[in-house]
Amino acid sequence: QVQLVESGGGLVQAGGSLRLSCAASGIFFSINGMGWYRQAPGKQRELVASVTRGGGTNYADSVKGRFTISRDNAKNTVYLQMNSLKPEDTAVYYCNFESASGNRYWGQGTQVTVSS
Repeated sequence: QVQLVESGGGLVQAGGSLRLSCAASGIFFSINGMGWYRQAPGKQRELVASVTRGGGTNYADSVKGRFTISRDNAKNTVYLQMNSLKPEDTAVYYCNFESASGNRYWGQGTQVTVSS
């Protein structure tokens, strides 16, 4: 059974940094895309950043220059380094893995709260 476990969320002051991690277990197949999404109260879930197996990255405009996504294929782990955090970054952050066959897997979510 595939399981994605996120860690690294918490409470931080504006301007601070956090690093999220998401490690997958039960993976016996190739993972293509890995990504981070977030959902703030009353809003739809949105893509924050994604990274392909080859290392190509994509970022939401709102986080460009502040967040960095990376992955360790050997460990089936994806990271999100978040710097210069703003109150509007407050949300539940979810990791997502996509298999080569197109199946998608989600983590349980980790809360990030940025105080002003």
